Amino acid sequence: MADLDNKPGATQGTMDVSHQKKTFAGFLRWAMWVTGLSLAVLIFLALANS
Repeated sequence: MADLDNKPGATQGTMDVSHQKKTFAGFLRWAMWVTGLSLAVLIFLALANS
């Protein structure tokens, strides 16, 4: 059977998450652009009576 008590010690807060933070910031930037462009298109269509 597996020895479940022999786990490596993990220290909370020691992992380098700078790459994940950059990726998430890029995702948020992309999402804001898509949202803004979508709203701009919807407003244009509403004003153009399409």
